[in-house]
Amino acid sequence: MNRVSALAAVLAAGLTLFASAAVLAQDKPPAAVSQVCVACHGLDGNSTAPANPKLAGQAPEYLAKQLHDFKAQSGKKPQRESAVMNGMAASLSEADVAAVASYYAAQALKPAVATDKALAAEGQKLWRGGDSSRGIPACAGCHGPSGAGIPAQFPRLAGQYGEYIAAQLQGFRSGARANDPNGMMRGVAAHLTDGQIRALAEYVAGLR
Repeated sequence: MNRVSALAAVLAAGLTLFASAAVLAQDKPPAAVSQVCVACHGLDGNSTAPANPKLAGQAPEYLAKQLHDFKAQSGKKPQRESAVMNGMAASLSEADVAAVASYYAAQALKPAVATDKALAAEGQKLWRGGDSSRGIPACAGCHGPSGAGIPAQFPRLAGQYGEYIAAQLQGFRSGARANDPNGMMRGVAAHLTDGQIRALAEYVAGLR
């Protein structure tokens, strides 16, 4: 090997190491995750408690919006109220919000599972076709057939804890959660029965 070839090989090796270091730096959790989020949502965004949503693989735009909505703005109460999250989000800077959203979005989701086949089958019908008799549109129209969502518009729901999905639908139905653009989810949830909410939640947990 001549000197030019040897120099090129050393340079290439150096660039490879630099690139690897950059990837590792991106994978390292931001301080806000380690200090604020990890206790409830896990280091990799896969919470172990159904009351706390899985954040891994969620659209970063959606995560950032929710964190902003949890924060009080210009002296007004938060758009999304939570006894836990309002206090947690209050301490986050704009840079923290961006870092947390990007980090969790890049993590691999460990999906929940459905345990009731009959209930999931009922939820599948609602997800795919809605219920015209009650004025309920198909969930797949906004969240996608596979539940992957549409970044910056509609969140990923596939593999989320059924208990969490049910709680959010109940919150939208009662108006306790009201940070949905144009009241879209409140309008849909208003027509859902308790049984339909349970069925959708079960189906979403097993959706892939």
